[in-house]
Amino acid sequence: MDNQTTVTYFVLLGFSYNPLVQIFLFLTFLLMYATTLLGNTVIMTIIVSDDHLRSPMYFFLSHLSFLDIFFSSVTVPKLLVNFYSSQTISYSGCIAQIFLTLMSGYIEVYILAAMAFDRYTAICKPLHYVQIMNRVFCRRLVGSVWATGYIYAMVNSLPILKLTFCGQNVIRHFSCEHPSLLALSCTETFPIVVTFFISCIIVSGSTFLVILFSYIHIISTVLKMQSAEAKKKTFSTCSAHLIVVLLFYGTGFSRYLKPTSGSSAILDELFTIQYAISTPMLNPIIYSLKTREIREALKKILGYKQLIS
Repeated sequence: MDNQTTVTYFVLLGFSYNPLVQIFLFLTFLLMYATTLLGNTVIMTIIVSDDHLRSPMYFFLSHLSFLDIFFSSVTVPKLLVNFYSSQTISYSGCIAQIFLTLMSGYIEVYILAAMAFDRYTAICKPLHYVQIMNRVFCRRLVGSVWATGYIYAMVNSLPILKLTFCGQNVIRHFSCEHPSLLALSCTETFPIVVTFFISCIIVSGSTFLVILFSYIHIISTVLKMQSAEAKKKTFSTCSAHLIVVLLFYGTGFSRYLKPTSGSSAILDELFTIQYAISTPMLNPIIYSLKTREIREALKKILGYKQLIS
């Protein structure tokens, strides 16, 4: 025990030390982060300023845009700083990053599930849509998701404070994440791993079932439509959401639910880049391209119609 050293900071070994590569990656991630901030801010501005976008679908989309800014801001600013300064993060900073990442991920999957349920209600239960997806229900739903997301992150972050790190402080990643930090502990982590795995399965399973249930009924209803134009419009509305779901779920849960042993550091970094950096950047682009109402509102804000006239 005398040779053990209490860890007060961690070293993030995320990317190459080659100066040219460092500059290229810095500019790339800076551009991606700037695009994320700009794109999601534009989406929120459009929804707030356009009276035609007051439906629950755009209410959830505005929260998703805010969450994307929040989510990417947890890791990207620190990543950018590490490119031109010491690649370290304090112990408390690492725990905070884990907490905020878990909370953001939890809220994102439930917002995506809420958006799927909203589309199901609008397409499959149109006569009851206003009663089911009323404003009070939507606000309470989002509020409860933020509250339970905080609890979920606390449950999976607080036990880490009881762990002991005895000198091994190099994280083979560009950010602090739950699996990477547990691998450095010199004390037993099995109860924490089990708690995290069970909670993650509950979150992913419940939201995936809601999304699966919604889209099975949506596709069934759309196929029964007689109008080709109605089919095209409905699929166009839902396709944006479905693309976002596949991007986030595919990489996020692959990162957190796969075994840590034998895990590839490069693959882990690619997964994290996709769900924590790329997806928040792509979400506003996807919704702008696939949703006609967003495109029309954007044209109105930019004065497109006035310019043509």
